Order: sequence, then C-alpha cells, then structure tokens
Amino acid sequence: MINITLPDGSRRPFEHPVTVAEVAASIGAGLAKAALGGKVDGKLVDASFRIENDASLEIVTDKHPDALDVLRHSTAHLLAQAVQRLYPGAQVTIGPVIDNGFYYDFAYERPFTPEDLPAIEAEMLKIVKEALPVTRSVKSRDEAVAFFKGLGEHYKAEIIESIPANEDLSLYTQGEFTDLCRGPHVPGTDKLRAFKLMKVAGAYWRGDHNNQMLSRIYGTAWLNDKDLKAYLVQLEEAEKRDHRKIARQLDLFHIQEEAPGLVFWHPKGWQLWQVVEQYMRRVYRASGYQEVRCPQILDVSLWKKSGHWDNYKENMFFTESEKRTYALKPMNCPGHVQVFNQGLHSYRDLPIRYGEFGACHRNEPSGALHGILRVRGFTQDDGHVFCTEDQIESEVTAFHRQALRVYADFGFSDVQIKIALRPDNRLGDDATWDKAENALRAALSACGVAWEELPGEGAFYGPKIEYHLKDAIGRTWQLGTMQVDFMMPGRLGAEYVDESSTKRHPVMLHRAIVGSMERFIGILVENHAGAFPAWLAPVQAVVMNITDAQADWAESVRKTLVNQGFRVQSDLRNEKIGYKIREHTLQKVPYLLVVGDREKENGMIAVRTRSGEDLGTLSVDDFLARLREENGPVA
Repeated sequence: MINITLPDGSRRPFEHPVTVAEVAASIGAGLAKAALGGKVDGKLVDASFRIENDASLEIVTDKHPDALDVLRHSTAHLLAQAVQRLYPGAQVTIGPVIDNGFYYDFAYERPFTPEDLPAIEAEMLKIVKEALPVTRSVKSRDEAVAFFKGLGEHYKAEIIESIPANEDLSLYTQGEFTDLCRGPHVPGTDKLRAFKLMKVAGAYWRGDHNNQMLSRIYGTAWLNDKDLKAYLVQLEEAEKRDHRKIARQLDLFHIQEEAPGLVFWHPKGWQLWQVVEQYMRRVYRASGYQEVRCPQILDVSLWKKSGHWDNYKENMFFTESEKRTYALKPMNCPGHVQVFNQGLHSYRDLPIRYGEFGACHRNEPSGALHGILRVRGFTQDDGHVFCTEDQIESEVTAFHRQALRVYADFGFSDVQIKIALRPDNRLGDDATWDKAENALRAALSACGVAWEELPGEGAFYGPKIEYHLKDAIGRTWQLGTMQVDFMMPGRLGAEYVDESSTKRHPVMLHRAIVGSMERFIGILVENHAGAFPAWLAPVQAVVMNITDAQADWAESVRKTLVNQGFRVQSDLRNEKIGYKIREHTLQKVPYLLVVGDREKENGMIAVRTRSGEDLGTLSVDDFLARLREENGPVA
C-alpha cells in the first residue's frame, strides 16, 4: 500500500506504484487534463513520474508557481524540434530557461537571422497541433554519447562526455526529436500554446571566443495568450522607457568604447546623482551611521583573508606596483573592518554603524554589460553594522522599516521580500548558517511581513534579505540587501570586549538600500520615463521670457529660486515662447515659468506644468511654497 499525501493534508491510498498523472486522474478528469507535472516530496517531476513509496504530492497545473518553468523548458525543446525540421543538419547545443522565456543555441552552416523566425514559429505551432506525447527515457553516459554521435549531434555528445561515467542521463523524446535534459517536461506538445520568438544573436560555444560562433534564438512563453500579450505590451513600453534612450534625450550620461562598463556623467545626470546621494546621506545620518572613506586598491593578502580570493577572484581587477599585487575593491566590507579594528571596542560601544558611498569595480563579461544597469565601475550606498548577536534583530528590523520608507519616497510601493539562503560554495559550518538564517527570519517576523526563501542564493559569507521592487510597468528589480555575516569579522581580526572582559568577534551586518547608484538611477529613469517628480528632477523649473524686455525679470526670478536651494534655469534666447515651451516640455522639466510684460509689471510668473496644465499667474513666494511642499523627501 502506498499513501499519497496531498497539499490539503488528505491521503489517497494506492495498492501499487502510481504515476503523478494517475493520481491526478483519481481526483478528477479535469485535473488529469490540466496536469503539467508534479512535485513529489518537494522535487519537480514529470506527470509520468512513477511514485514507488509513501510521498507528498502537488499536482502542477497552470496555477502552480512552477508551471511557467516547465512550460518554458518544454517550449525550448519545441523550438529545437522545429529548427531541425526546417533546417536538416542543424545541431542543438544548450537551451535553458531564462527570465520570461528561454533560448537555444544551434550550430548550422549559416547564422540564423530575424527573417527565419516567422517560419520557425509557424513550424512550432504545427508541432503543437500534432499533440506529440513527450516521453522520458534513461541511458548511461556512454550509451547517450553513442546515441547522439549517431544522430550527428557532436556538440551534445561533447557535453555528455564531460559528465561522470557512472551517471545515468535522462532523454526526452517528442516525435522524431530527442534531446538530453533533466526535465521535467509537459506531457504533450499540445500543452504549449502561448509563445513567441523574439530575436537572434551570436554566442560562442561554451562561452569561449576561441570556439565556433553559434546562433542563439531567444523566445518567450506564457501560460496563456492574455499573459503573452501583456508581456509584449510591457516590452513595447519598456522600449520607450529605455534609460539609454532617455539619457540621450535628456543629456544625462553616456558610455563609450574606450571605457566599457564605465559611465561619463553629464551635468544634469550628475545633478540627479547628487539629489539621490544627498537624500541617502541624510537618511543614514538620521539612522546613526558614521560616514567613512576607504582605499580603492588593497593588497591581495587582505582579499585572501576575507575569503574573496577563493570565492570571487574571477570577478576582480588586479594591478601591480613594486612587486606587490593589489586588487581594485569589488566590495567595501574588508575596508570597513580595517576602520573598526583601529582601537579597542567595548560591548557598550556596539552597535557601530559605518556608511560609505564606496566606488567598486567588478570584472563583468562585456556581453553582460547593459547601459548603467550592469557596469564594471559602480558606487554603492554601502554600510556595515558591527553588533552583538542580541542586537541583530533590532538592527535588521530598523533597517527594514527605513528601506521601505526610502522606496516609497522614490515612488516604489510594491515591494517583495526574499531571504537568499546558503550557497554550495560558502564559508563556515551549517550551525553558523542556521544561526544567521534564523536571525533574519526572526527580524522579518518581528516586522510582521511575509517573505519568500531562495535556497542557494546567499553570498558566500552569509544569508541575505533581498528587496524586490515592482516598477510602473510591472517589472521587478532587486535592490536593497541586508546580510548577516558571522565569518568575515573573525577572518579579519575584528574584536570587542564583552561584559565578562572576554574578547569576542562582532557580528557584521552588510546593508544597502539602493545598492549600485548607477543601476538605481537607471531604474529611476525607466520607472518615471524621465519625467521625475519635482523633488528629484535635475532641473525643477525653467524661467522663459517672451521678449528681451522681460529678460531682467526672468533672470531675477531664477536667482531668487536658486538662492532658495532649487534647481532652476533661465531660457532668454530670442525664440518664440511656444518653441521654448515645447523644447523644455520634451526635456521633461516639471515647471515652465513664463514672464511677459504683465508678469514683469506685477512681479508675478505664469506657471505651466510639463503635462500642459495651466496653474495661472502666481507670485514668486507662492510658487516657492509649492516647490517646498513637493520637495518634501529632501526638505
């Protein structure tokens, strides 16, 4: 007798081993038809998976959180089958699931082009209509190598040859197409209905530029046509909001080939940066952080002690001087420990909070660089708290509340909380990780919030809380983090004296709210589509004269506003006022101030917004009061 425990706690007995699909059918015909796979004792499996012993089971339908991964994985195989039908001789290599979709790399006698995509997509739809069953088989490593070599799939055979000989491998077949894959997959191709091929690109075999260039075809797949259409609309809106395009339009920054992954900030872009930085600086001062500044390069011996050398050196830049090797810092934490180590600290001194707008460099692959969202040189709003174990919960709780206030000020109210747990490659023992992970759970429980857990995604030195923010068009961005670190203080010799006069290592909390300033500003640009709220805008208002007769008054208004701390420019060019208004509207300036003879005579200004709203004629003092009110977050 086998007992299957369902999510509602009910049990179903079976007299013999049973597949996921058979369990679904025993519950109802509708569920059997909807089943895409199952989750047996927490492991995602095919609907054909045979359950041999007592187990818990979730039936994966399109309402299950894992459904999209199964669909996208299966749609990648659908793409590969269609390509091989249309282009005999094309070899398949790898085809993973990625954010919002999948891709597959192919070796063929010519590169694929965007013009090939409609035919491939049409063939994929034909295979869907064929409703081919998807079946799983198992072969030994050597059997699988021989099988794929027999098919002429030399890339696939090379992948399999790198797998240990004693491992059995799963293969999935649909019609004439078979591929190596861990799975799981949908039961049949008719389950795949909402997909679209997006673009083609080049990709070197195994990411090595010395190898052959392959053709990579990207696609997206969704549970239904409604979700697919919504995603395509989101992509269209995202294209309009692309921070690189808006940066050119508003003259904020640029990147050029001579400095890949590094940013040239223009005056208005740097003004935006300063608004963000000074706002964050005030937040930190109010929270008891002391600002520090640490060196850009440090001897590699320090990075070896900290653990970065063993876990992170491939992402670091190095330089040499006088036969010593140095690394540009990829993180600020070891430097902050050096500041802490200068002098003896008592438990009464803790917590000690250090903050730094610290410039870091990471050797990101050139193919991963993307505007200012992914760069090689960046500045973090970085901070580290040195505290006792008893202080972890209160510090994390205070940080959490602070972070949510900051995000709300910048226009983000939909925030998801996640805890990234221990990775495979890590420092310390399981008991230490248990303590660190439970400390984060306790702090979030004290805040009364729900969270999702991400196994294996923590940093090598500790678990972390992640803050994922949803923007104006529904995309999610991971920003702030709070990490508990029991390891680095001991590795770098940080100590304090406790109540019994014993030297102990403090706990180190790594925290950032906006993270990379560059990335955060790129997100702000896209979230607001360049139309920043007045408190954040690089230029808050422009004063424009109608004729030269009002130039003096226009300039006087500008000086008055600037002297009150606002970012205001004047436009005194000999151009028609309509032309000026249109130009500064396109520059997304929040307020357009027009002065003619009447305004000059009465000491007033005519106020318009960039959206075209006419606010009428105001005194300079009344307009100042309006600006001050809107400047609330930085007042």
